[in-house]
This record gives sequence, structure tokens and C-alpha cells, in this order.
Amino acid sequence: MAGKSRDSKTVVLDLDRLGRAEPEGGDWAAEEVRPRPPKRLLSLRVDADVLEFFRSQGPGWQSRMNAVLRAYMEHRVRR
Repeated sequence: MAGKSRDSKTVVLDLDRLGRAEPEGGDWAAEEVRPRPPKRLLSLRVDADVLEFFRSQGPGWQSRMNAVLRAYMEHRVRR
């Protein structure tokens, strides 16, 4: 999901892979099932073009935005 960074603060995300239902390597038996923490309601300000991009992707745009944020978080935690 996250690619090589251009510098220590930039993460390149492969957005096409975020929505795929197949695990890395295609082996479901090797995948770890982790329960996700409950979602929390918040008020968040984002750039208008970022919001429009996600909304233009149709139903599920908030989940995709969450997936991008999660991928970034997991990348940073692994460092």
C-alpha cells in the first residue's frame, strides 16, 4: 500500500491497491485477522480538492479515506 518515500516525511500510497480484497501474495490462510477499533465521530478540516476527490469516488468514500489514513499510520508505526 505504501511505496518508497521520496524523503523521510513523504509516503507514496498506491490508492489502486487500497480497495482490493485479495491479500498480498493471494494466500488467505497466511493472513492475520485483527479486529478494527471502533470508529469515532470527529470534525476534520481537509482541503476542498481532497474532499472532492474522495467524494467523487462514490459510496464508501469515507471508508477509503480512512484506509488511506490507516495505511499512512501503519507505515509510520513500522519505522
